[in-house]
Amino acid sequence: MSTPPAHPRNEPGGGTTDGIGTTGPAEVGGAVSDTELAALRHALALAGRGPAHGPNPRVGAVLLGTDGTQLGEGWHSGAGTPHAEVATLADARTRGHDPRGATMVVTLEPCNHTGRTGPCTEALIAAGVARVVFSVTDPNPTAAGGAARLAGAGVDVVGGVLADEGRAMLGPWWSAVSQGRPYVTVKVATTLDGRVAAADGSSRWITSAQSRAHAHALRAQVDAIAVGTTTALTDDPALTARTTDDPEGTTLAAHQPLRVVVGHRDIPPGAALRGPGGALVQVRSHDPADVLTALVRREIRHLLVEGGPTLAAAFLRAGLVDAVHAYIAPVLLGAGPSAVGDLNISTIADALRLDVTSTQRLGPDVFLTLRTTPKTPEEF
Repeated sequence: MSTPPAHPRNEPGGGTTDGIGTTGPAEVGGAVSDTELAALRHALALAGRGPAHGPNPRVGAVLLGTDGTQLGEGWHSGAGTPHAEVATLADARTRGHDPRGATMVVTLEPCNHTGRTGPCTEALIAAGVARVVFSVTDPNPTAAGGAARLAGAGVDVVGGVLADEGRAMLGPWWSAVSQGRPYVTVKVATTLDGRVAAADGSSRWITSAQSRAHAHALRAQVDAIAVGTTTALTDDPALTARTTDDPEGTTLAAHQPLRVVVGHRDIPPGAALRGPGGALVQVRSHDPADVLTALVRREIRHLLVEGGPTLAAAFLRAGLVDAVHAYIAPVLLGAGPSAVGDLNISTIADALRLDVTSTQRLGPDVFLTLRTTPKTPEEF
């Protein structure tokens, strides 16, 4: 069995929050070294190279030799591709290194099930890896149990290291798998007085080109976008993700989210929603829970609710919103529809108060990310 490099210590689960991961108590089950901590931080950076969308998590890994030198590295590139641990073992072998006796440092507990690919636990055991250090315990009951399987095979296992940073990297995937439903973000683009259109219905453009480019970059990271039938029929949106250098044009981003229409009215054959872009799905219901149930069957992890006020209010009233993204322009209209419909709130004491997690200047506009309620890891 390999010996961890010098300076073993316990390391708390970080102290960062980004709107999804939250600061919590240390979950470390054993000693880790400075070398392993540095490798885990590098693995977290590697994880960020994977796609933010899709059914699988972002995971990165680093393989360390018994002397602490790096033998290989890898990350998960999306559903159907090798998991980070397998990619890292392959990288080490390509470099001419033998993984026997080495330490695998990985951002998520190695999986213990066969899906599109085989179990990472079996690959690690077969490779003769002697120690595994991971950040986050897998919340997916189908894939969980990797740590126990490895320990049962005689592998030295330490989990929960830098857990806050690990959860932050997993992002909406962590919440979706933990809650058993897609992570839901409501997006609004409003004037300073909360209007999404003028009294005559005109709305192009309330926000700046910088905000619109930012919004298209967000679309390219989510799995699905939802609008109600009123928005679909009135605005005829395409709901595509366009490249940030052509947000007003027709250049589509590499990833196109599923386009979801909520409601009973049919979408006309010539609608923009039936043009180039992601697949079109209509959920013929007004119940947000029905929408999420339909999307769970499609392995959707992150849903962006873009319109309109009625649909946003329905999700908020149902308590099914995890985050709000608000683009606020320094514009006043004084009349016109508001960003959110009736929430059945009649007194200020019952107001839905959000937790601001970040602010950003986008040209003349301000972009806010907010959580509906602060969560601790134990609450997922």
